[in-house]
Amino acid sequence: MGSRVAAALLRRSRDHASALMAAPRLPRTAPAPAPAAPRVGSGSRVGGGCLLPSRVGSTGALSSAARFGSFHAFRSLAPKTLLGQCTRKMSTTAAAVNSTVANGTANSGLKLLVTKGPQAQKAVGIWLFGCAAWVFSMVILGGITRLTRSGLSMTDWKFTGEIPPMSDKDWLLEFEKYKQSPEYKRVNKGMSLEDFKFIYWMEYAHRMWGRALGFLFAVPFAYFVAKGYVTRQLGLRLSALFALGGGQGLIGWWMVKSGLEEPSSEYTQPRVSPYRLATHLTSAFLIYCGILWTALSVVMPDPPTGSMNWVNGAAKVRKLAIPVSAVVGITAISGAFVAGNDAGHAYNSFPKMGDTWIPEDVFSMEPLIRNFFENTSTVQLNHRILATTTLLSVGGLWLAARKIDMHPAVKSLIGSTLGMAALQVTLGISTLLMYVPTSLGSAHQAGALTLLSLMILLTHTLRRPSPALLKSLATVAKST
Repeated sequence: MGSRVAAALLRRSRDHASALMAAPRLPRTAPAPAPAAPRVGSGSRVGGGCLLPSRVGSTGALSSAARFGSFHAFRSLAPKTLLGQCTRKMSTTAAAVNSTVANGTANSGLKLLVTKGPQAQKAVGIWLFGCAAWVFSMVILGGITRLTRSGLSMTDWKFTGEIPPMSDKDWLLEFEKYKQSPEYKRVNKGMSLEDFKFIYWMEYAHRMWGRALGFLFAVPFAYFVAKGYVTRQLGLRLSALFALGGGQGLIGWWMVKSGLEEPSSEYTQPRVSPYRLATHLTSAFLIYCGILWTALSVVMPDPPTGSMNWVNGAAKVRKLAIPVSAVVGITAISGAFVAGNDAGHAYNSFPKMGDTWIPEDVFSMEPLIRNFFENTSTVQLNHRILATTTLLSVGGLWLAARKIDMHPAVKSLIGSTLGMAALQVTLGISTLLMYVPTSLGSAHQAGALTLLSLMILLTHTLRRPSPALLKSLATVAKST
């Protein structure tokens, strides 16, 4: 039975091969049929539906050549009447892309931030993404430290760090230092030693987490420089980020020191200056965004592109995405003033603030500008307005992007950003209505940084391609 089946299959395959050989073929000098109308928005296509490489970079010539090589191997098994037109176009396209990329890279091509090949690029990229994740976790830990009122538990600071208390005598000594602080006298009077240990460990972990980040950044950085992986441009950028990170520790102590001073009024609770808290948080955001942007630039030197139409569409969206990113950043910084003034514990209702839409004392301070940074009512109202503006701005960006022809991945990213913006507003309202529990408060801060991360990724993806890639796309469009 098996031999009969095998013989039948063999006969069918021979008949099929004969039919293929007998199929009519287009003469080499015959003009190709008119190309079909291009399909818009259905993958990386140009002209008669033939696939093009989705991205061409400094190494795109090799990868595209490999793809076209495998296609021509498949071509030999198929009738040329069906695939002749498409394969001729793809042969022309492959040659155009490869030659243009080679010439563009030699002349005005892509400037890579990492040398020594793709393995070095991958290693540096993983390291930078790891550092960005570490900064993200540190921001969240700092928020938890603030929400548990642990930030003022350590009353001194040393640049090199210090060993935590190891004996009961050491703990009692640290506790006595804390008892001299205004926070203990006005807020935590009568606190037990065990409760003090909890807030001390929270602040100590936050400080040591920052010092560990310095080690995680500096040691691999020195290694990559010694190996010759880092270009001058990348080295200068990373050096600036490292210096900013070192200054962040000084800014943190400068902030804590303001909370160890006696308040101006006996009815005021001791807390850090909202201006210094905003400076500390803004510096952390800048470090995080700088590392994340640099990591993306290392692993994705060129944005994803497939055609000139997508490049032009990305340019239109970029004009909208940049101001939306600014609104997201300003809203996040305004949250620092909400935290610095404990404004989240006032007007725990939504959408109204108490019984009114706008409190009467929003402009009660002199000069007027102080109300936006020190007046609890104005600070919370300002944050509500900015949060609503952020959600509407991201929603408008999403609506505008739906009508523009661009890379499907960019459209998907914009949709994710809109979803995150809606979630962040929901977290903010929930945090307010539930009187700022630690879990929701820290989740709200993590949401702000996540939304900012998505906007960084979006603006990085929408940036203008390199001259070599633009030239290759233009050549591809002409050849097809």
